[in-house]
Amino acid sequence: MIIRVSFAAFVVVAGLSGCASTSESPQETTTAGAASSDGQPPSSLSSPGRAQARNPGRGMSDPRPDSSAKRSVYYEFDGYDVKPEYRGLVEEHAKYLRQNPQARITIEGNADERGSREYNVALGQRRAESVMKMMRLLGAADSQIEAVSFGEEKPRAPGHDDTSWTENRRSDFVRGK
Repeated sequence: MIIRVSFAAFVVVAGLSGCASTSESPQETTTAGAASSDGQPPSSLSSPGRAQARNPGRGMSDPRPDSSAKRSVYYEFDGYDVKPEYRGLVEEHAKYLRQNPQARITIEGNADERGSREYNVALGQRRAESVMKMMRLLGAADSQIEAVSFGEEKPRAPGHDDTSWTENRRSDFVRGK
């Protein structure tokens, strides 16, 4: 299911995001243990774009959404804030959009399988919109960015464990549609 962002929906979601709970549940503690000490998914996961996320300076000369490397921002359980280690990646995409006004990008928000479908679609949307908001603040035009959510419908890792869930909590940069 894809949800298209409208300005009114963004305002409502932005207003509600301030009400999000930050308490940690046992499930969050378990999932957080799956990440390495720097908050990244375990290094045993090998997905395209992982090296660029960990080392933003490497391979960033072509941040276009259609470049060969898959670009993703990963999140904590039930979270949608862009972690500091992914800010460089978001900045590079915003810079590319500023320098190429004809370019378009879609940010696809995703969630792991835990939670209801409705909850996961909303969480995926908040994730995509957090990246979109950061890019707009960095000078990318509203008309260049679209945020959509796939919720739990587009997992990158098919398993039903902490490692897979960590990999599936992400926003992906893709060529604008």
